[in-house]
Amino acid sequence: MYVHVGDDVMIRSSEIIAILDKQTVQDSEEMLELINRKKSELVDIANGTFKSLVITPSHMYLSPIAIATLKKKALSGVPMNG
Repeated sequence: MYVHVGDDVMIRSSEIIAILDKQTVQDSEEMLELINRKKSELVDIANGTFKSLVITPSHMYLSPIAIATLKKKALSGVPMNG
Protein backbone atom coordinates (compact mmCIF):
# COMPACT_ATOMS: atom_id res chain seq x y z
CA MET A 1 0.00 0.00 0.00
CA TYR A 2 1.08 3.57 -0.66
CA VAL A 3 0.62 6.62 1.55
CA HIS A 4 0.01 10.07 0.04
CA VAL A 5 2.32 12.45 1.94
CA GLY A 6 1.55 15.65 0.07
CA ASP A 7 1.77 17.21 -3.37
CA ASP A 8 1.85 14.26 -5.80
CA VAL A 9 4.14 12.12 -3.63
CA MET A 10 3.16 8.58 -2.71
CA ILE A 11 5.41 6.43 -0.50
CA ARG A 12 5.16 2.69 -0.02
CA SER A 13 4.03 2.26 3.59
CA SER A 14 6.55 -0.53 4.16
CA GLU A 15 9.36 1.96 3.43
CA ILE A 16 8.34 4.47 6.09
CA ILE A 17 10.81 4.35 8.95
CA ALA A 18 9.32 7.18 11.01
CA ILE A 19 6.83 10.03 10.93
CA LEU A 20 7.71 12.92 13.23
CA ASP A 21 5.72 16.03 14.02
CA LYS A 22 7.10 19.49 13.34
CA GLN A 23 7.60 20.33 17.02
CA THR A 24 9.66 17.20 17.66
CA VAL A 25 11.87 17.98 14.67
CA GLN A 26 12.37 21.61 15.67
CA ASP A 27 13.03 20.79 19.35
CA SER A 28 15.64 18.13 18.64
CA GLU A 29 19.22 19.22 17.99
CA GLU A 30 19.94 15.74 16.66
CA MET A 31 17.13 15.93 14.10
CA LEU A 32 18.18 19.39 12.93
CA GLU A 33 21.76 18.15 12.62
CA LEU A 34 20.59 15.10 10.64
CA ILE A 35 18.57 17.30 8.28
CA ASN A 36 21.56 19.56 7.73
CA ARG A 37 23.87 16.60 7.04
CA LYS A 38 21.41 14.92 4.66
CA LYS A 39 20.19 17.98 2.73
CA SER A 40 20.58 16.12 -0.56
CA GLU A 41 18.01 13.57 0.69
CA LEU A 42 15.54 16.19 1.95
CA VAL A 43 12.44 16.75 -0.19
CA ASP A 44 10.33 19.77 0.74
CA ILE A 45 6.84 19.02 -0.55
CA ALA A 46 5.36 21.46 1.96
CA ASN A 47 6.85 24.51 0.25
CA GLY A 48 8.44 25.73 3.48
CA THR A 49 5.52 25.20 5.88
CA PHE A 50 5.74 21.59 6.99
CA LYS A 51 3.63 19.81 9.61
CA SER A 52 5.54 16.53 9.70
CA LEU A 53 8.73 14.80 8.59
CA VAL A 54 8.44 11.41 6.90
CA ILE A 55 11.66 9.36 6.91
CA THR A 56 12.39 6.56 4.44
CA PRO A 57 15.67 4.74 3.74
CA SER A 58 16.47 7.05 0.82
CA HIS A 59 14.69 10.36 1.55
CA MET A 60 13.25 12.63 4.21
CA TYR A 61 10.03 14.41 3.21
CA LEU A 62 8.83 17.66 4.76
CA SER A 63 5.09 17.10 4.48
CA PRO A 64 2.23 19.62 4.70
CA ILE A 65 0.01 16.89 6.18
CA ALA A 66 -0.35 16.54 9.95
CA ILE A 67 1.21 13.54 11.65
CA ALA A 68 -2.14 12.16 12.88
CA THR A 69 -3.52 12.11 9.34
CA LEU A 70 -0.39 10.44 7.95
CA LYS A 71 -0.44 7.78 10.66
CA LYS A 72 -4.09 7.00 9.94
CA LYS A 73 -3.28 6.64 6.25
CA ALA A 74 -0.29 4.40 6.95
CA LEU A 75 -2.17 2.14 9.36
CA SER A 76 -5.56 2.01 7.64
CA GLY A 77 -4.61 -0.19 4.72
CA VAL A 78 -6.89 1.94 2.55
CA PRO A 79 -5.26 4.35 0.08
CA MET A 80 -6.32 7.94 0.74
CA ASN A 81 -5.50 11.24 -0.94
CA GLY A 82 -5.02 14.61 0.75
